[in-house]
Amino acid sequence: MPSPFPGMDPFLEGSGEWSTFHSLFLSGILEALVPKVRPKYIVRTERHVTVFQEPDEKIGVIVPDVVVIEGESPLPPETESGGVATTVAAPAIVRLAFTQKFQQTYLEIRERETGKLVTVIELLSPSNKRFGSPAWGEYLKKRDAIFASDVHLVELDLLRGGTRMPMGDPLPKGDYYAIISRSYRRPYCEVYAWTIRDPLPTIPIPLLKGDADVLLDLQQVFNTVYDRAGYDYSLDYNREVEPPLSEEDAKWVKERLSAFFAAKRT
Repeated sequence: MPSPFPGMDPFLEGSGEWSTFHSLFLSGILEALVPKVRPKYIVRTERHVTVFQEPDEKIGVIVPDVVVIEGESPLPPETESGGVATTVAAPAIVRLAFTQKFQQTYLEIRERETGKLVTVIELLSPSNKRFGSPAWGEYLKKRDAIFASDVHLVELDLLRGGTRMPMGDPLPKGDYYAIISRSYRRPYCEVYAWTIRDPLPTIPIPLLKGDADVLLDLQQVFNTVYDRAGYDYSLDYNREVEPPLSEEDAKWVKERLSAFFAAKRT
């Protein structure tokens, strides 16, 4: 069944479904682009793994906290055979020392014959937009490296929450954004902004100079992913939207859901 909303479904954010949606949406973009760029270009999924320790810890060293639980031992005071009761000291509860890994999936478009990287397509995750987090810092480093190269960047922000990526000028008003940064036009970029009430736009994907952009219909990709993942029944449309909506948008969402539930009953 189609989504209750004409564009991005706000219930995906904060639902615990984002990781799966992230992978499926990028796969949908790949499937949509391949027929349009072949045979000169190939489109592939890539993964960037960031390894980091908890904040305020030295690199490579994690000193676990120790918590002593006072009180009686959780073990029974006597054996099953009725033996003498034995007092057991309460254990210390210790946090394990381990390195955390953050994996970010993205798409690359490369020229087939030379292997030259032409365009990177990024779909931001909540961790990318958590200001000051390791994932935030690592993504900004990668972003800056792309800006210093001759590679185009297509950055999709389908999350209302979190901190927006740094820009030289204020972004136009919107809930969601697609930023097209062409290597030969920097520091200027194209920004597509839309609201929760709008369909996702069709955006240009830049290739090598001399080759025309290919058009990517983000709404069509979203519709396909929504249907394949069965989000019409897996998403909890009875919960509150996170982050909270404005009063007008919240009313609009309720109206859309009323029509959606009515259609499901018929």
